[in-house]
Amino acid sequence: MSELLRFATAGSVDDGKSTLIGRLLYDSKAIFEDQLEAVERSSEAMGSEHTNLALLTDGLRAEREQGITIDVAYRYFATPRRKFIIADTPGHIQYTRNMVTGASTADLALVLVDARKGLVEQSRRHAFLASLLRIPHLVLCVNKMDLVGWDEARFEEIKAEFRSFAAKLDIADLSFIPVSALHGDNVVTRSPNSPWYEGASLLHHLEEVHIASDRNLIDVRFPVQYVIRPHNDEFHDYRGYAGTVAGGVMKPGDPVVVLPSGFSSTIASIETLDGPIDEAYAPQSVTVRLTDEIDISRGDMICRPHNQPTSGQDIDAMVCWMDEAASLKPRDKLVIKHTTRVARALVKNVQYRLDINTLHREDEAGSLALNEIGRVQFRTTQPLFFDEYRRNRTTGSFILIDEATNTTVGAGMILGPAAPQS
Repeated sequence: MSELLRFATAGSVDDGKSTLIGRLLYDSKAIFEDQLEAVERSSEAMGSEHTNLALLTDGLRAEREQGITIDVAYRYFATPRRKFIIADTPGHIQYTRNMVTGASTADLALVLVDARKGLVEQSRRHAFLASLLRIPHLVLCVNKMDLVGWDEARFEEIKAEFRSFAAKLDIADLSFIPVSALHGDNVVTRSPNSPWYEGASLLHHLEEVHIASDRNLIDVRFPVQYVIRPHNDEFHDYRGYAGTVAGGVMKPGDPVVVLPSGFSSTIASIETLDGPIDEAYAPQSVTVRLTDEIDISRGDMICRPHNQPTSGQDIDAMVCWMDEAASLKPRDKLVIKHTTRVARALVKNVQYRLDINTLHREDEAGSLALNEIGRVQFRTTQPLFFDEYRRNRTTGSFILIDEATNTTVGAGMILGPAAPQS
């Protein structure tokens, strides 16, 4: 079974993100003939000199008219070595929330830079967001190298500038690739136009990047999503707990504890649709059966007795605010969804707002408006079972929902427990 890599594009407007994805799909033979014909017709109608491969992902009418990406477009393709899910995210500052949404599940971020312009504000902003979202691998693609005559000095200049900026961020793995998305240089195959570049093409890098160790296989976390009780004669006493493994490795015979009750048991079996399995690990969806009849419901968490998540009602988190209608202020009441648990949350305070251009803290902020990111403390109506986001992205993240409209208004990354309210 080939491994799945999720990656997201990022970068400023017109840096060629959608064109690069289109080129990647086209050169790796991942486009159907009718799709290509439709794109060719659209390109001709728009008066383009070349087939506009960006139209493969820019599907909205407003996107095609303006030549920009607004919504996140997801594309799936596969090579013999690996399967891929691409999230093509927008570059405009007003669509920062869309970029955060698209990149939140990514294993790798592709940050594109125009070789003529070099690093711009949005390049830095997206690189910072990638590090904030704890995306373990980052590739800086210096695009439009053909427009600077494949100048090695220009590539090295941008590379050095980004390295010094990335030193302030928490990026585990950083790579640099010079490309021309329009002509396909160094995208799927190595280009003869850059003899000075000795690295791999973009597709080869995506196929080979090591992601198996990025997932937390130490801390067992199993949020219960659904209790399976068939109530028929064939499975008369069947009681299974279905959900997605959020961390660690689970095996039959392992001792476990159930939160919040604290009752202990042992794993009797782990099952999938195809039958019993010997072990389960993140991000597999499985059904776990225990040897004891314990009262367990949706929102509970199964973990190891001596390796439990933090349980608490006071949470300290970084929040990206996504609501156009209202800002996030102290004393606001919201619904919080964390793993499979739903509770109500009160905003205790907004500690500071981050200026994502300079990485400075604005301590006197007091509130968060649309697309702003800041540090916020919450008090929830019932305990949540969480880890720090840097340790586990699944149990360390949550979304905020407006009770009145049922719309998602924010996304959060947990830093740890907050000090209880005095």
